[in-house]
Amino acid sequence: MTDSDAVLAANLEFYSAFATRDLDAMDALWARQAPVACIHPGWPPLADRPSIMESWRGILSNSDSPRIVCYDERIFLYGDTALVICEEELGGGTLIASNLYVRETEGWRIAHHQAGQLAVRRPPRPRSTRLN
Repeated sequence: MTDSDAVLAANLEFYSAFATRDLDAMDALWARQAPVACIHPGWPPLADRPSIMESWRGILSNSDSPRIVCYDERIFLYGDTALVICEEELGGGTLIASNLYVRETEGWRIAHHQAGQLAVRRPPRPRSTRLN
């Protein structure tokens, strides 16, 4: 598996944990050695693992939280760091997200997630032109 494929798989696991409301899976995906940060839409920045996991506990345990689908992923590799930019469809709206991954002993782990409202959408790119 290439690094791009492994990062894409980690990103898909992140959105799967989000969609299935699996807090244990979400916890397993976040970096343990690298510094972490998270900015949920409309929230102040969270910059420590306990606060981030508490935020996910609240989001994933809330039955009113909207379902989420990720698409149009673009991967940028920088050695042992990777950035995924993607769109999130949830609750009838579209967000743009950036997810920063770092290579740790256990594999690629998320070190930063930020999502915000997308005001203008562009047509999705065909899968065959995904940037690596």
